[in-house]
Amino acid sequence: MLAEWIKSARHVVFFGGAGVSTESGVPDFRSAQGIYNQEQSGPDILTPRFMNSQPQAFYDFYRKYFLLDAVEPNPAHRVLARMEKAGLLACIITQNVDGLHQAAGSKRVIELHGSGLSFSCQRCGHVYDEDYVRAHSGVPYCEARRPDGTACGGMLRPDIVLYEESLNQSKMTAALREILASDLIIIGGTSLTVYPAASLLDYRQQGRLVLINRDPTPADQKADLVFRESIGKLFGQLEPLLFPD
Repeated sequence: MLAEWIKSARHVVFFGGAGVSTESGVPDFRSAQGIYNQEQSGPDILTPRFMNSQPQAFYDFYRKYFLLDAVEPNPAHRVLARMEKAGLLACIITQNVDGLHQAAGSKRVIELHGSGLSFSCQRCGHVYDEDYVRAHSGVPYCEARRPDGTACGGMLRPDIVLYEESLNQSKMTAALREILASDLIIIGGTSLTVYPAASLLDYRQQGRLVLINRDPTPADQKADLVFRESIGKLFGQLEPLLFPD
């Protein structure tokens, strides 16, 4: 049924959360195995205040949980990318910061909480990639040259939304535009309890709603179809139905 809905829809939007990437080995935040159950101080560490007052501790935490080795896209990421390429998916709205949708080949991705693989100098704004940060065991500082030839020296920060910060309004506006245009929204791997991102779904005006999540969500009763199973497994089953050749 879902495959037929996807094929017949005019504007399909996928709205995803941490559960999309846990099957790739990326830890979530709130589950029994999540970051906050391993590090109860996590919400305090992931703040601008802590980052700037204790940068070494911040980056030790960040490298441990965000700059992971050998993490690859899973079937959900890959099938979504294939859907986009085939014109079956208009957009991905993700709460994740791991870049796995792009690694799988998706182009139209709205990262509501930013990119955990991009870093910016807090002084001059120069942007660095994850390789630069991985190459520094301590706190990474900006090496961009100023007009006088000296290095900027500003501390880098990850381009993610930390606690106590607001979401990027241009991204929220872009996501809202996609929600309003959709006639099929597929929600996957999210509890729909993280705001303001989850509030975007309140603006849905038309079409069908499909939920894929292991645990119940506040939107279950509004959904036309609910799956309680692995999102990677489900998309693996969808693939031959969407692409029979």
